[in-house]
Amino acid sequence: MAEPDGVTTGATEHQLHRRLTGRQLTMIGLGGAIGTGLFLGSALAISQAGPATIIAFVVVALVALVIAWALAEMVTVHPTAGAFGTIAHSYMGRWAGFVTRWTYWTIQVIAVGGEVIAAGIYVQYWWPTVPLWLAVVVFSVALIVVNAATVRFFGEFEYWLSMIKVSAIVVFILLGILLITVGLPGAPATGVDNLTSDGGFFPMGLSGVFLAMVFVVFSFIGTEVVSVTAAEAENPTRDVPRAARQMVVRLAIFYVLAIAVVLTIAPWSQTAQGGSLDASPFVRVLDAAQVPGGASLMNFVILTAALSSANTNLYLTTRMLHSLAGHGYAPAALGKVSRSGAPRNALVLSTAGLAIAAALSVNQGADAYLALFGISVFGALVVWMMILASHARFRLLRRQHGLPDSPARMWGAPVTTGLAFLFLGAVLVSTAFIDGLQIAWKVGIPFFALLVIAYFVTASRRGDSASNDPLRDELALSGRGASRGGAGEPEAATGRPDDA
Repeated sequence: MAEPDGVTTGATEHQLHRRLTGRQLTMIGLGGAIGTGLFLGSALAISQAGPATIIAFVVVALVALVIAWALAEMVTVHPTAGAFGTIAHSYMGRWAGFVTRWTYWTIQVIAVGGEVIAAGIYVQYWWPTVPLWLAVVVFSVALIVVNAATVRFFGEFEYWLSMIKVSAIVVFILLGILLITVGLPGAPATGVDNLTSDGGFFPMGLSGVFLAMVFVVFSFIGTEVVSVTAAEAENPTRDVPRAARQMVVRLAIFYVLAIAVVLTIAPWSQTAQGGSLDASPFVRVLDAAQVPGGASLMNFVILTAALSSANTNLYLTTRMLHSLAGHGYAPAALGKVSRSGAPRNALVLSTAGLAIAAALSVNQGADAYLALFGISVFGALVVWMMILASHARFRLLRRQHGLPDSPARMWGAPVTTGLAFLFLGAVLVSTAFIDGLQIAWKVGIPFFALLVIAYFVTASRRGDSASNDPLRDELALSGRGASRGGAGEPEAATGRPDDA
């Protein structure tokens, strides 16, 4: 049926609306990634590696590019709700789709809570007496209102929030270069001595660089958001690959240059302050450089960055629940969308992270951010590894069944895919050796154990249905999937054994 604004979607009460434009996709991707990982969590990375944090950002940027490109290759062929979760369901088995989507939903719910806590910390920069919980509650209500509106309104709102922080990063980099080279009024040129003084460029050695990558990885979480928007993009085949590549390249440039400026303007020990999270390193640098009004303005920018990231992550969680409901792995009511195209029932459940953040902010204050950080980064690394495993399976099965290649094939695969997978596995192991992040393993292992049990319980109750399987549908259309029980049997089509 014809939707408003001339968009034809054939929408039902469970179908998302295709109303996101190419420019919105790119900015939503940036909005999902540029958040507290860069502006607040970078203090943790700097405390581990000092000036060599720059190298950590370069390496992780390359890994993020592999993940974004792999996703673009897959969702260009299958622009479905649930994105990489649905693709894992098709190519690796129903268990993989279940685990990937519920893990992603959980970590993003937690990430949303972490972002609003960070936003409250930023508010306390101006008004230290404002209770953290009050700021968290106010911001949470605002985010719920935006996500309950039409997807076009969400896209436009997120576009401008992302534009603010992207523009601010560009201005920060330009001002930083001026301050380093020629100085600013009232602030003499700093030069580049801070990169090699105070212990040298590698004050913690190469091991420090590797440990810093744990925190740097968190700065790039969100690069997968473009793939999730594919089900609501006006032209996913054209816009998703372009948006994914542009987003990661821009992120890499912004992050590397911004961190280089931060570490050049002020000594790294002063910027990190032992990994303290009472203020952003970007604000501390401008404070140290005595740029008039600069610190306050930057604090406003990173406040909008945290809210933008939380806004995008809340969007992601609702779409993952919508996808799970479509496969019968969540209550059917969570798959329904409103007339505006928003899965509001899924949104209500996804606000759990905001409730957790409000509760933690009452008793734990800024320490709550590190706790939420550790849990979410553990799950995010697992999800990224599942994406790369799905990509390897995607390539293999499509070749076996003679299906056409994606128009967005990733360079160097499967070698690039394998190397990125091994890197993420090593980073995941290293979280066990970082103070404050041990909670990731303490919570992560029991969580996955419960998730596997939940899958088998759910699968046994729901039967052997294989609905909404994009690979099965493609094989049926091509006439290649009817070796056992007809095209409706994905196991016969893909060569996978029954997993339920």
